[in-house]
Amino acid sequence: MLKSLNRMGLTRAAVLGAVFGATNIGMIAGANAGGLVKIDGSSTVFPITEAVAEDFQNAKKGAVRVTVGISGTGGGFKKFCRGETDIVNASRPILQKEMEECKKSGIQYVEMPVAFDALTVVINPKNDWANTLTVAELKKIWEPEAQGKITKWNQANPAWPDEKLKLYGAGADSGTFDYFTEAIVGKTKSSRGDFTASEDDNVLVQGVASDKNALGFFGFAYYVENQKKLKAVAIDSGKGPVLPSEKTVEDGSYQPLSRPIFIYVNIKSAEKPEVRELVEFYMKNAPTLVKEVKFFPLPPQAYSTNLEHLNKKKVGTVFGGRTETGVRVEELLEREASL
Repeated sequence: MLKSLNRMGLTRAAVLGAVFGATNIGMIAGANAGGLVKIDGSSTVFPITEAVAEDFQNAKKGAVRVTVGISGTGGGFKKFCRGETDIVNASRPILQKEMEECKKSGIQYVEMPVAFDALTVVINPKNDWANTLTVAELKKIWEPEAQGKITKWNQANPAWPDEKLKLYGAGADSGTFDYFTEAIVGKTKSSRGDFTASEDDNVLVQGVASDKNALGFFGFAYYVENQKKLKAVAIDSGKGPVLPSEKTVEDGSYQPLSRPIFIYVNIKSAEKPEVRELVEFYMKNAPTLVKEVKFFPLPPQAYSTNLEHLNKKKVGTVFGGRTETGVRVEELLEREASL
């Protein structure tokens, strides 16, 4: 469905915005099929999994239906750990409390990194003063103590104008929110609360695009889809300003906002042929589809390792139940290989 709409000139992000109202976004193809795979979770990972689901359903010629919901990483894990879904999209690793919930329900899972994302800070194109932001400036703006105190741009930096600061960011159930607060403020979920929050990245895009004094953050793909009406901010973590790009993600210089993103597969669900076939299709086609939707694919051995873990039923996580920043591609591969 989405590809057919894209042929009409609509971006994936625009199409996603048009259909976001549904709890589960299912493909039309195979609506009456016998096999069903249920996926939910991160809106950041959604474009990748949606592309995989659409191509997989086309390949199966209606024999399998795949539904892909968007309730955020946290909301997705709640459903996954209750056994309501087969796969969860996650823009951060599973947390300790989620691991405990899954354990209570007897849910075991295979952790599969599928891509890298550059969490992108964006401003309105008319903003000509904040092309670069330091991590310290971002912290000053977003930390809990800033609420009611940092309400204008010049309160964060005297060189900036005396204009009202309008903030847009991911909702509290989002893995993007968890990662951003950990990377910038230093503690997961530690943030001021007086900002426009949404699990729908398109709401954030429109908010920043329509206000000269807005500042927001979300995944790189949504920035790329909307770069004509947004401007990415270069982030200075102490070694000079760096813009998000394929090169800066791969060489590890875009820090601390470069991050791996995942799917988690219920190992019992993987006993169903339709789930296993979907996962195998996902890993085989991820390099191409990840690029198509403007994320950064992992080296081929990462996808081979994921399937090896599935076949050998290597369950669990290499992240110890916490959000972790600054993980580079090479380190991720080493960790997953040693599981």
